[in-house]
Amino acid sequence: LATKVGIAGGAVYVAYDSGLLGGSEQGSVALSKAKAAIPPAVEEWTKYFGLEVKNSLNMMLPAAPKIEFSPVDAWNSGVQKSIHALSIAPTALCDYTSQGFQYLKDLTK
Repeated sequence: LATKVGIAGGAVYVAYDSGLLGGSEQGSVALSKAKAAIPPAVEEWTKYFGLEVKNSLNMMLPAAPKIEFSPVDAWNSGVQKSIHALSIAPTALCDYTSQGFQYLKDLTK
């Protein structure tokens, strides 16, 4: 249990430290850092585990896919949806309550 808690805590710390839990601008910076760091790391690990082909064929990994994702837009749409849900919550709760009372009245007839 302590190991799992330690790993989870470390993951949260790394996410916070790299800016993933911050605002949209920090998320964009973290995404660009990850795009720059992942290919060299994959190359290093393939060499470490001996997955690199030693002959003339030079097996290559496929190119990393282009990510057409804007954290700024995703963050803003998520915030807008959350605020919208919170703004209609009192009305929806009132409607559901009246529907529930009506259902109970219909059952007792």
